[in-house]
Amino acid sequence: MVTGGRGTVVAMAAWSTLNAAGVTLFLLLVLLRVSQAQTFFFPFRQPETCGHNQYFDISALSCVACGANQRQDARGTVCVCLPGFQMISNNGGPDIICKKCPENMKGVTGDGWNCISCPDGLTAEGKCHCPTGHILVERDVNGTLLSQATCKLCEESENSFTIANALGNRCVQCEPTFINTSRSCVCSEPNILTGGLCFSSTGNFPPRMISAARYGDLGVSFTSEWFAEYLRSAAAACWVYANLTSCQALGNMCVMNMNSYDSTTFDACRLFQFIFENTAGLGTVHSVSFWRQNLPWLFYGDQLGLAPQVLSTTPLPTNFSFKGENQNTKLKFVAASYDVKGNFLKWQTLEGGVLQLCPDTETRLNAAYSFGTTYQQNCEIPISKILTDFPMPTFYDVYLEYTDENQHQYIWAVPVLNLNLQHNKIFVNQDSSSGKWLLTRRIFLVDALSGRENDLGSQPRLIRVATQISLSIRLVPNTKNGNIYPPLITIAYSDIDIKDPNSQSVKVSFSVTYEMDQGEARVQTDIALGVLGGLAVLLSLLKTAGWKRRIGSPMIDLQTVMKFLVYYAGDLANVFFIITVGTGLYWLIFFKAQKSVSVLLPMPAQEERFVTYVGCAFALKALQFLHKLISQITIDIFFIDWERPKGKVLKAVEGEGGVRSATVPVSIWRTYFVANEWNEIQTVRKINPLFQVLTVLFLLEVVGFKNLALMDSSSSLSRSPPSYIAPYSRILRYAVSTALWLVIGIIQIVFFAVFYERFVEDKIRQFVDLCCMSNISVFLLSHRCFGYYIHGRSVHGHADTNMEEMNMNLKREAENLCSQRGLIPNTDGQTFQIAISSQMRQQYDRIHETLTRKNGPARLLSSSGSTFEQSIKAYHTMNKFLGSFIDHVHKEMDYFIKDKLLLERILGMEFMEPMEKSIFYNDESYSFSSVLYYGNEATLLIYDLMFFCVVDLACQNFILASFLTYLQQEIFRFIRNTVGQKNLASKTLVDQRFLI
Repeated sequence: MVTGGRGTVVAMAAWSTLNAAGVTLFLLLVLLRVSQAQTFFFPFRQPETCGHNQYFDISALSCVACGANQRQDARGTVCVCLPGFQMISNNGGPDIICKKCPENMKGVTGDGWNCISCPDGLTAEGKCHCPTGHILVERDVNGTLLSQATCKLCEESENSFTIANALGNRCVQCEPTFINTSRSCVCSEPNILTGGLCFSSTGNFPPRMISAARYGDLGVSFTSEWFAEYLRSAAAACWVYANLTSCQALGNMCVMNMNSYDSTTFDACRLFQFIFENTAGLGTVHSVSFWRQNLPWLFYGDQLGLAPQVLSTTPLPTNFSFKGENQNTKLKFVAASYDVKGNFLKWQTLEGGVLQLCPDTETRLNAAYSFGTTYQQNCEIPISKILTDFPMPTFYDVYLEYTDENQHQYIWAVPVLNLNLQHNKIFVNQDSSSGKWLLTRRIFLVDALSGRENDLGSQPRLIRVATQISLSIRLVPNTKNGNIYPPLITIAYSDIDIKDPNSQSVKVSFSVTYEMDQGEARVQTDIALGVLGGLAVLLSLLKTAGWKRRIGSPMIDLQTVMKFLVYYAGDLANVFFIITVGTGLYWLIFFKAQKSVSVLLPMPAQEERFVTYVGCAFALKALQFLHKLISQITIDIFFIDWERPKGKVLKAVEGEGGVRSATVPVSIWRTYFVANEWNEIQTVRKINPLFQVLTVLFLLEVVGFKNLALMDSSSSLSRSPPSYIAPYSRILRYAVSTALWLVIGIIQIVFFAVFYERFVEDKIRQFVDLCCMSNISVFLLSHRCFGYYIHGRSVHGHADTNMEEMNMNLKREAENLCSQRGLIPNTDGQTFQIAISSQMRQQYDRIHETLTRKNGPARLLSSSGSTFEQSIKAYHTMNKFLGSFIDHVHKEMDYFIKDKLLLERILGMEFMEPMEKSIFYNDESYSFSSVLYYGNEATLLIYDLMFFCVVDLACQNFILASFLTYLQQEIFRFIRNTVGQKNLASKTLVDQRFLI
């Protein structure tokens, strides 16, 4: 057992040793492979850099030597035998075997596999050569190789009319125009040979043809090699033989010249027009007078006023709808495409980016043809890519496919507005009046052919690119079923001088826009603006009249006019605000929620008037806000202290060395405390500004309400990343922003009034309670003869007491064991609107002038002792005067208390003027808050909203608008508090250092 155990241990040790060795060997192999794999680089070679006896290996991407008696072929990627050598085997690349031909058979057959005797010499490639007009024959009819090649002359007589083909290996029939014109295969004089065709010189075709390609952007016109070679032949074949392909080719050359027409020059378009005018007897195609038989449809005619008829007379017999069972949101554009030689290529849909030069995903490209989606695509494309992708131009005749009520398919020709078109050297399509436009039909994207000057195989001197393509769709006025007029393609070409294609680029754009007649909407807006503006004038006059009564001045002076203008600015701001919000919500609701299309969004240019209204609303509202802010920080306020001394104390007399009795001084801390609380409630609002901004931003950016502002028919709050994102409508952005801002603001105000003020805290009413507990009344004048009074006289007589007595007083008040707090006995009315007489105001001003002579306590503390004592005396005088005034001591300056009439409350003014007696109006609504932020929440809410919207309309950025809105709120809040503190300190003799 022990031996067996030892053997097992030895075996296990051996096995572990082998495993370790194996692992080590494996790691060494891996390291070796890794070290070998680190050289991920090799020399860069191109096929043209390989030597004459080398070929380019397409697998190894390097130059490899050819075998014996071999050289590279024309492409440079395989090897071929040298002249005089025949192939024995050929498997591609270097795997080829060549054998020298015998002396009596030095020629090599065309396929290179056999040697043959040549009767008329050899070519440079070692093949047999035949004279012009002969064909080379190397094999018998049954394929048997001849021992000697022969050259056969093609029969050109009237019986055959044959000639050697381009390869020289077959006899083919001569070109038909040669036979028809000269009855031979030679176009001899006086016949005309052009473009490989032969024409008789006795025809009535215009002899003065201009082979010029015009480039108006660059002011260049030169002879195009393509026009020089094919214009005359295409025109002649179209005119003489009505050749369909030639007519299409002639039309293409006219399109390459921007459909420009000059009656004095026989260029491509003049030739096309000449043929069109002289073939009227051939009839029309599909009853279209502009479409001549055998000719392409290029123009709509040159009559003035024709374009508006084409674009706005006959609606398309089809309907579009965003939702419902008959949903139809697809614009089915198709195009008949032709090559430059006039050959018909195919029918093709425009989906997939046929007319869009900018590359993108198919989903985003196809979004251009989703009805109701405003589409915008911009990019910059290298010229080298354009030359590679568009060596030859392709031409398109665009149609809109639709289905009628009987489910029959039809196509409607889409007109084109070429902005580069010149009619007798005038750019008529750039005129603002559509009556002068000349509409066309055929378009192309890139022309890199007509700009080749001497050789069609060379790089073009100039190219022409469609840099702006816009598809505009117009809704039929007053339609309820989504009817549209024929779409219009507006296209602009740019001429580019080719210098260095690798460094040059061009910016291109493709857009789809939707428009409708906004005339009715503008009229309705003007009516609303006129009516509401008139009401604003009346309201402003009432406010001015109320203000005049409150300042006690019957005269109409410059100050009155300025006040009226300020009031009118605020009311007119509300008018603009109502109109813009109503307009925005109208477009948002009716565009996004409609089934059959009846309205389309205003275009960016049509939004300018709306944006102007928004700007006016903001500017006027800002003026109103600043006016209210200035009014609030310049009010007159005084805290009446009803507390009386509680006895006398012994007081040392300075300088006399004795003592005397004096009344116990009343503590100023209660006044400071009330003043500090007043300072705190100056900027209290019914909403939380930070919560307002963050909530609106969250709903817009995170929840996705901003997607409702996209110029498409979708009402979804989310968009998938691969899908096309339409541009934003400024009207819809404004509508969504205002709707969310107002909804969140109103919810906050309702929550604040219904819940927060009832169950948490009501700072306005708490301030009134504080005044009563502190035995302090507030006398406040917002105008010269109008203001507010908060009656804070304690029903207990004293407020400067200990805790036990304070609690006892509160308990007695809770159990109705004492009188009520109201100014009038047995009432609770503590707040009043006051209209004071001029005599009362004059007395107030005389005392107040002494109180504020040194502009407030800060100066008093550093002034002489006598001045300070004089101010203290004035303070006590004011306190005593106002207290006695409230107590009806001054019969010549008495007052009486009454309720305001309902109409007075509605109009915010007083009908009765305080002549001999002042008037105290019962005020249960705490309207003294009108001198605080609290009482002006509507103005503040709308001002913040307008600021937010103006920033967003300018920057198209909700985040930036939110940040700047909150920033300006805090800035004005700081200004209001700071300046308000200084005014409070100067008016009431309260040291500003005690105001927090």
